[in-house]
Amino acid sequence: MRRSFIVAAAFAGLVAGGSGYVLAQSAPHGHGTQPAQSASTQAFIAANDRMHRDMAIQYSGNADRDFVAGMIPHHQGAIDMARAVLQYGHDPEVKAMAQAIIAAQEKEITEMRAMLARLPAH
Repeated sequence: MRRSFIVAAAFAGLVAGGSGYVLAQSAPHGHGTQPAQSASTQAFIAANDRMHRDMAIQYSGNADRDFVAGMIPHHQGAIDMARAVLQYGHDPEVKAMAQAIIAAQEKEITEMRAMLARLPAH
């Protein structure tokens, strides 16, 4: 029984320590404490912060409207990140994907804005 307790305690310690590491690594606003950042990193952080801020919509209770209203800034975030790749990236395949994402997401944003205009706010 004591051995089971020791194994369980060791496992709990690993889980607790491991999850702390994961949380520290994935903290959304921890980027201010990092060393000097590249221009591309700054562009990605700005796009991500803007996207998350703009996704914090005022919910209407209309699932269709709320989905579209939240997805517009989500798609815009993808466009902004793709533009950062076009500006700072070097890989032709990644840049081609970024261009395709911009085209597709801009089209979908236009469609979603039209949907939003016709969907009731309540």
